[in-house]
Order: sequence, then C-alpha cells, then structure tokens
Amino acid sequence: MVRNLRILVFSATFGAGHFRAAEAVIEAMMKEYPTAEITHLDCGQLLSKTFNTMLKGIYLEMIKHAPRLWGKFYSRTSKMNPDSLFQRSLNKLGQRGFLKYIRSFQPDLIVCTYPTVAGVLARLRLSRVLDIPLVTVVTDYAVHSQWIHQGVDLYIVGCQGVYEELVARGVDPRRVKVTGIPVSLKFERSLNRSEIAARLGLLPDRPTILVMGGAYGVLSGIKKVCAALMQTTIPLQFIVVCGQNQRLFKSLDDLMEQTRHPVLRFGYVNNVEELMAASDIIITKAGGLIVSEALTKQLPLIIFKPIPGQEEQNAVFINRMGAGRIVDSHEALVDLVKTLVEKPDELRKMREAAAHAIPGFAAERAVAFMMQLISPIAEKKTG
Repeated sequence: MVRNLRILVFSATFGAGHFRAAEAVIEAMMKEYPTAEITHLDCGQLLSKTFNTMLKGIYLEMIKHAPRLWGKFYSRTSKMNPDSLFQRSLNKLGQRGFLKYIRSFQPDLIVCTYPTVAGVLARLRLSRVLDIPLVTVVTDYAVHSQWIHQGVDLYIVGCQGVYEELVARGVDPRRVKVTGIPVSLKFERSLNRSEIAARLGLLPDRPTILVMGGAYGVLSGIKKVCAALMQTTIPLQFIVVCGQNQRLFKSLDDLMEQTRHPVLRFGYVNNVEELMAASDIIITKAGGLIVSEALTKQLPLIIFKPIPGQEEQNAVFINRMGAGRIVDSHEALVDLVKTLVEKPDELRKMREAAAHAIPGFAAERAVAFMMQLISPIAEKKTG
C-alpha cells in the first residue's frame, strides 16, 4: 500500500511572518494535494525551549527598544562567510533533534521559512546525512547571508532583486524561483469593500486609514502615530490593530475619547484581508509578510520609521516600486496622509504600482515549483 505524500514545514515565532508564510504554503499544498500529510513545526520546539524563549525575548526587546543595535548586528552579519566559525556553529544547532524527528516522520519534502533551520538542514544535506529535498522560502525583499546555504535544493523568493542577489552570491540560478512571498489565498480573493465597511460600521464617504503594528504591536511609537493622525482636521476614520500588545490596546482609550474621527480598535485579528479591503492606506511596520499581504490587496503603504535591517530593506523595495512611502517623523506622516487623501490620483498610482510589484498567487506558484522536486513521488502518491 502506497502511503500519502508527506511534507514537513519548519517556521519560527520570531515575529509572525515566518509562521504565516509557512501556513500560506500549507494552505496552497492542501488545495492541490488534499490527501497529503503535512506537519508544521516551530523550529524552536526541537531546540532548547529555554534557549528559544530567550532568543525570542531578546529579539523583540531589541527591535522595540534598541532598533539601531539590531540594525548594526544585521549589517555586520549580512555578508558573513558561510565557512566562518559563527556560521558553522549555527549550522550545528539542534542537528540531532532535527534528524530524529525527520527520520520518524519520513517526509518526501522539507520546506523552511526560517533561515537558521534551513542552514542546519542544508549542512546535513551537503554531508549526505539527509537525502530529502530541501526548500527555503525567503520571507524578505532583501538577502542576508543567513538565507544562503549551498545544500538548499530550491529557493522561493519575492522579487527579481532577491533572485539577482542570490545568484550574485553564488547560488545556482536554476535553484531560484521568483513567485512572490507566499501569502494566504484569502488575500487573493476579490472582496466587496462596501459590504465589509458596512459590517464594520465604517462611514462610506470617509477615507479609511489602517494602522497595524504587527503581531506584537511593535510599530515605532504607535500611540503617538495615532495621536498625530487623529488631531488632523480633514475627515478621516481609522482602524487600529494592536496585535497581542494589550498595553497598547488599553493605552488608546483616551485618544478614542478625545478624537472627532471614528476609530475601530482591535487586538489580534484573523480578518486582515477584510480590514485591508476596507482601507485606503495602511501605516505599518515593514515585515515581509505584512508588506506582501498589502501589495496583494493593492493597498498603498506608509512605513513609519522602519526598523534598521531587513524591514528597512523591505521599505526601500516598496518605495522603489512606487507602492509605498517611507516617513521618519510624525509631521511628515500627517503631511503625507493629507496629500494622499486630497490627491486621489496619487493613491491610484500607488495602487497600480502595488498591483505590478509582485507576481500574484505566490503560494500556488511556490507549491508548483516545490512539487517539481518530487514530481514522480507526488504523482505516485496522489494519483
């Protein structure tokens, strides 16, 4: 008896982007291969839980309170030699645990949306300890050395620039496919803006500004951002998503009482695609997934004080494509919002730029290339 196709997907909870990219890939796989057995693991589960929790805490605190320090670390390691002592040490993390789990599950394909685990598995692939095809999904619009490992069989990337950078750094161009960063298929569906706005209680004749601080509410000074915007005299309405930051959620009480503008406030939400469909502009951090979701919904972006490192590079990408703008002060933010609201043609141009920035249906495209690695196996087990 032939067993079902088995896929193992590794992500991480350092921010929500790696996890969401993995879930998008899984969703597209299940659509195409409904009988497949797919397991999704946070790679931290196979490392020391204490070590994983500590690293996650350090990362979040650093990007919240010392973003420049994170930027320096990112910059200094961005072109690190793959044979350096630091990189070789990273590639040994948790090898025994990963191998034990992989051998017990016996997958036909492994997909990684987090670079560190990709490095560990790529090393095992090169040493021929691991004989299972390995895919890396790059979840940013820039290349860091942590993404580059010669043992990877296929890279899924978001744009032509990342493709060119990987090739320039020695990756075989046949192993790199430009699909866009995978996002959930629900972002690809056309939604009725009027119906969603009415359900949310939004006014039909007012521009809607969506403010999102990421899953952990780490957009720089989000309360001050909201305060500056809510003091404007032009008629606006706001949707503010605080993620899991309960302190931020509560801190907006006084602003909501004082402003003349309608405000909807949410914590963590599962209907981001609807909130985007009902909005005219999004003000957000520049994580690879939130940027990709907004581009997929053709929603113009404003990135406020992007975090140095990968998010700064993502912001540069959308600015270069014409789908977003970068601002570094509250005054510049308010001026830009006023300009865009008062000049609909500018917003229209940004929407059109967003529509052309990425290929579309990224998750489905990515899965099609992944399955080419194991096409004889996939056909046999799903035919």
